[in-house]
Amino acid sequence: MKSIVEVKNLVKKFPVGAGFFTALNGVNLQFAEGEFVGLVGPSGSGKTTLLNIIGSLDIPTEGEVVVLGKSVGQLTLKQAAKLRKEELGFIFQNYNLLPVYTVFENVEFPLLLLNMSAGERKKRVMEALEWLGLTDKVNSRPAQLSGGECQRVAIARAMVKRPVLVLADEPTANLDSANSHNILKMMLKLNKELKTGFIFATHDEKVIGYLKRIIRLEDGKVVEDKIPLAPKGE
Repeated sequence: MKSIVEVKNLVKKFPVGAGFFTALNGVNLQFAEGEFVGLVGPSGSGKTTLLNIIGSLDIPTEGEVVVLGKSVGQLTLKQAAKLRKEELGFIFQNYNLLPVYTVFENVEFPLLLLNMSAGERKKRVMEALEWLGLTDKVNSRPAQLSGGECQRVAIARAMVKRPVLVLADEPTANLDSANSHNILKMMLKLNKELKTGFIFATHDEKVIGYLKRIIRLEDGKVVEDKIPLAPKGE
């Protein structure tokens, strides 16, 4: 399969007092299109930092990260925003829904940044809501939804433009077990049907059980990269 992300000798340092904290230290990885993969490790292992650099929300201190043929560290702010706008989807643990907007308007928001007609936007939004079983919530606002429903809206928002890659940072952190499994099954279904790649940053064993590839990080280094024998949903 075609490689869509290449991580080469990646080092990321953050200033702390008079010195630096090394969050990532010599990371080398490749991700192919359509993968369902997790960056797994305890807090402080570097998984969210790596996810943010892949998502062009941050840049390397040393080394290179190439996403869809573009070197993240060489992009201007405008070019990085264009990459996120057109090719990437994001799912966050706190949903980040706009409280005054309806479900429809929250899901439509990424499409407003693209050159798309109102008719096409409506078609895309309703399609995404149907994927996630949310057509009956189209006019609801976030405060009227459960946590599981809010996360489904966040997934619909990430998927509405049919991105090549979705980056999910602890997407089940605020959900109970039943909702977590439902959300993961939905994401796995979208991965299979739409061939969208998913990269998770997580330490949730429920998420890990569904992953088709597990990359473990400790202290900013990759300590394991394996294909599990029998992930759920297979």
